[in-house]
Amino acid sequence: MGQTAMVDRHPPVVRVQDFVKRYRRQMAVDGVSLSIDRGEIYGLIGPDGAGKSSLMKAIAGVLSFEGGTMDVLGERIDSEAAAERVKGRIGFMPQGLGLNLYPELSVEENIDFFAELRDVPHAELARRKQKLLGMTRLDKFRSRPMKLLSGGMKQKLGLVCTLVHEPELIILDEPTTGVDPVSRRDFWRILTQLLRERGVTALVSTAYLDEAARFHRLSLMLGGRVLAEGEPDVILRDMPGTLVSLVAEPQVEALLRLKTLFPQAEAVGQKLRVFVPGTSPQAARAQVEAQLDGLRVSELRVDTPELEDAFIASLYQQQGAGPDDARPTQGWFEGDLPQGDGIAIVARDLTREFGDFRAVDQASFEVRQGEIFGLLGANGAGKTTVIKMLTGILPPTGGAGSVAGQDMRHASQTIKARIGYVSQAFSLYQDMTVFENLRLFARIYGVPTRRLAQRIDRVLALAGLTEVRSQLASKLPMGIRQRLALACALVHGPRVLFLDEPTSGVDPIGRRRFWEILVNLARTEQVAILITTHYMSEAEHCDHLVLMHAGRVIADDSPAALKAALQREAGQVLDIAAEPVLAALEALEQAGFSDTALFGKRIHLLAHDVVAVETRIRAVFAERAIALLELAPRASTLEDVFVYRILQQERQEKPP
Repeated sequence: MGQTAMVDRHPPVVRVQDFVKRYRRQMAVDGVSLSIDRGEIYGLIGPDGAGKSSLMKAIAGVLSFEGGTMDVLGERIDSEAAAERVKGRIGFMPQGLGLNLYPELSVEENIDFFAELRDVPHAELARRKQKLLGMTRLDKFRSRPMKLLSGGMKQKLGLVCTLVHEPELIILDEPTTGVDPVSRRDFWRILTQLLRERGVTALVSTAYLDEAARFHRLSLMLGGRVLAEGEPDVILRDMPGTLVSLVAEPQVEALLRLKTLFPQAEAVGQKLRVFVPGTSPQAARAQVEAQLDGLRVSELRVDTPELEDAFIASLYQQQGAGPDDARPTQGWFEGDLPQGDGIAIVARDLTREFGDFRAVDQASFEVRQGEIFGLLGANGAGKTTVIKMLTGILPPTGGAGSVAGQDMRHASQTIKARIGYVSQAFSLYQDMTVFENLRLFARIYGVPTRRLAQRIDRVLALAGLTEVRSQLASKLPMGIRQRLALACALVHGPRVLFLDEPTSGVDPIGRRRFWEILVNLARTEQVAILITTHYMSEAEHCDHLVLMHAGRVIADDSPAALKAALQREAGQVLDIAAEPVLAALEALEQAGFSDTALFGKRIHLLAHDVVAVETRIRAVFAERAIALLELAPRASTLEDVFVYRILQQERQEKPP
């Protein structure tokens, strides 16, 4: 589809040409050019350090730059005075959960403060505030102090404060990073409504590649440069290839074989996923089958690649696989592999109260040795509290549990010696080398001197760090620094590994390499891995998932079973292309389709009877002269599962 349905034929709201930004000798943005049309949601996608924030701050008029030209809302931004002339027409929300807010002020006081700063007329403020609080579902929390809000609620309050003066251009720097999928869905619903009602223009950055389909156009950024720019479908078309998925046994051997020919091969749960560039589906299938000759292969199918596949293919073209690829190791534990019933973690009715607040309410689950187990939930669902109880950091109010065969109530020190833990903050010593960090952690964990060199060599090989063993931690890219943090947690050979959102902000290749290590640990070394993540694409890698809400376990099953249950209960996800798309979205909502969501230029909704729903949609569109271009079922995702289950729970808890 063209852009005519989305934008008027006006000059671009933003035009950037050969933009350059340096911080002393460090090049942050190097020759970036782009334009953003009126009424468009434009995306900047890339990992931390890609240059997204520097570019956005310059467009918002709060950062100077060294080269190129920039026009914003018809004004050439070539001086501080020029930037000041357009700031009143811009809404800018910086990166970070609630960093533009005041912790001691309530929700309503924060909004009133920003309205005062922006000279919002008092007669208008009550109307705007009521509408924005309703859109963000914050109307019941007017008097709650900002510091007591969850991460997702802080982001939505930040958005309200950014929108209260009704700007023409909204600039949002990673507004969905670190927030749960329900809050992410709320955020996109708000943007859709603003686009439909007021024709606003939005520039949004994100590290989540699965959000790319929601943008009208986007730029994929890395290292201060644009790797690809345009509509998501066009970027995919320019990077031809086929996605092959299958089940193969033994999985580790199959993955090693595939990776010798296809760099973009990965294990996702029990399946293998392979991107074969530049070939037809028939040729891709034949190449994969030939590479796995002699192994047990089933459930093989070919699909259209996703944008993340195209992005990673572009990265490989530009920087290659690099010399730091991880490789499997053997002989992980100091003794024999764990014996017994194979259960590594047990939680039985775990409960934790803080005064009158029950943070965890009778949570129960089990994690087996060799299993990758995902603990998912909205901000404040109780995930971190559960981990703290299991690792002996926090005593439970009620219930019981064990880790690595030890009772969590009475053996906290023994448990700590048998587990590895990687936090989101990467607790490394920046002024020490890779080897020095590993040696320090090995000594802290009590690795015997006679085994020190052997253990360090093993984790260096496992994490692909041998080539950088003499480099300072502070000089490493984030993806390699993350693997060093993992290696430090593994140097003593733990049987159980806890990971708290370990890949936040890491580039896609770095994340895939990290998951290769985890899969090897689970499949070959039988390490039990418990991971929390907000990346729903990462949750697909897990063998088993527990979904928590308000301290309780509300779903407990494999990813495939959870998606199958969603389809039985709520129906099939339908992917709809229509012209004009905003009018189509409004027509569907008015016709009673309550679960509709805009994904760039397409609409998604859930339907039990696909044939009946299609007939009804065609009739609704015909009445309004809306063209239905395509309607097709689409496979459910874990984000669909997450949002459906949480909203279902909220509806059940709502008082009549």
